[in-house]
Formats: sequence, C-alpha cells, structure tokens
Amino acid sequence: MGSSESKTPQPQPTPQPAAPAYNPEFDKPWRNFKWEQKSTLKKQLEEFTPSDPSVTDIKILVVGEVGTGKSSFINSVNNVFQNRITSAALVSSSAGRSFTKRLKGYHIRSGKITLPIVFRDIMGLEREVLEGSQPEDIINAVFGHMKDGYKFDESKPLTHEDEHYTSDPSLSDQASCLVYVIDANKVCMADEKIRDKLKIIRQRISDKGIPQVIVMTKVDEACPLVNKDLRKIYHSKKIKKKMQMCSDIVGVPMNYVFPVKNYHEEIDTDDDVDVLILKALDQIVHIADDRLIDDRSY
Repeated sequence: MGSSESKTPQPQPTPQPAAPAYNPEFDKPWRNFKWEQKSTLKKQLEEFTPSDPSVTDIKILVVGEVGTGKSSFINSVNNVFQNRITSAALVSSSAGRSFTKRLKGYHIRSGKITLPIVFRDIMGLEREVLEGSQPEDIINAVFGHMKDGYKFDESKPLTHEDEHYTSDPSLSDQASCLVYVIDANKVCMADEKIRDKLKIIRQRISDKGIPQVIVMTKVDEACPLVNKDLRKIYHSKKIKKKMQMCSDIVGVPMNYVFPVKNYHEEIDTDDDVDVLILKALDQIVHIADDRLIDDRSY
C-alpha cells in the first residue's frame, strides 16, 4: 500500500509554427527591365545629338566619395562601346585617398564615332573639411567655371583669380547633369560630413535647374542573390532597400537611381553588365538633354 498522491497531468504548450524563412527576392521584378535591349540602346546613344544646336557635347559631372567607383563607372561606359576592357580614367587599387587630382573630361567613343557625351571626373569627396573635393569646387565645375586640367587644392576651392577659372561660361561649358556615384555596400554608413556636403551641392545646383541622378555601384558585392545572377537585380529586396536609402540621402526620386555593376576584375565584357550601364547612360543623357531646353538654364 503506498501513500503517494496521483499527479494531475500538466497541459503541454501548443507548438508554435516556425517563422517562415526570409525570402531575399520579390516574386516579380519591382522595376520592368528588358535584358535584350543592348543593341537598341547602344544604337540610340550612337545616334544621339543634343537638342540645343549651340551645345557640342552633353557634359556630365561625376562626383562621389572616395572609393565608390567614379572612375570605374566612366571606364565601364567606355568598355561597352569599345567591346573590350579599357582604362582611360585611371583607377587606384586602394580607397584611402582620391586618385583623381585634376578635373578631366572623357569623351565616349564607339569605333570611329565620338559620341557627343563627355564625362568630367572630379576629386573624390572626403569627410575632412579641408580634404577632397569641396562643395564649392563641384559647384564651380557644374556651372562651367572650372576648366579641364585644374589641379584641386585640398586647402581651398577654385577662385576667380585662378587661370583655370572661366568667368563667363557658355552653355557648352556647363554640366547638364550631376551624377552621384554611391557604393551600395556603404549606403548605410554614409558619413554625416559627406551628407552635409551633398546637401550644400544639391541645394545650390537645384536652384539653377541642374538635374541630379544616382548611379549605385557594386551591386554584386552588396547582394548575394545578384552576385549569383545579375538579372535578379530588380527582384532583390536588398538592392531596392539600398536604392531607397540612396534616394533619401541625396534627395532624388527613385526613378533617378540606377544600380550598376562596374567592370573591375573582368578581362572581357558581358552583355548583362553592359545593358545595365547602357540603360543608366541612356536615362542620364536624356535627363541632361531635357535641361538644355529648360527655360531655367543657367
């Protein structure tokens, strides 16, 4: 005979369903994109002429923080039209300091054709107040006051006393579009001082009606899905989020943000890389050309 008491069975917790695994991609691309349009885009750009007959070249100023891929983007555009890897704009292998020391213009050529498109490369932005390309230098370059060959001075911007200063620039001297190049890997780490410089630049040139766009580089490094398959770029939730962050930081709409992969390690060109670059260029060129016929021209 025992004296033990019977135990009442305790209710067991209801099993909770496992959290669904995170899906890094949308079911459908969030931006429509035709991957087979390389030839069409290339032909359109080869046949492009500025709307204003007094303008010989569409000038596009490329700016960005040191190491974002400004010069690599210019080279990548040239690669598309040359069908080979080129290096007209010299690129540093380290991202510590800006490799670009002088303002220089780069014509885009396709075979024997020289397109009426000139990229102007400027010293990279750096966080220290007296280092890198200062906002005033960028503004001077946009408005056509700065001649090619000007050597940047980290301690002070260009002044009207410098031999490289143009006091009365023509419409052809001016940039018709400013392109911010942003590294997709570093969007969330954008330095406050860099942001302040971008705000100054944006406000000053917006007052004169200069359009601004963003080229977001290194998308393959920023997203494993895209690294595996570049055609997943507009399926990627991560890429869309980073593009939205770029838009918020600079203050341009999402349809003015273009994600690309620059040529970096490759020794041959690739159609998928090319078509993203061509589409970005096509949009930039037409946005810039629209400015030429805008009554707000500087």
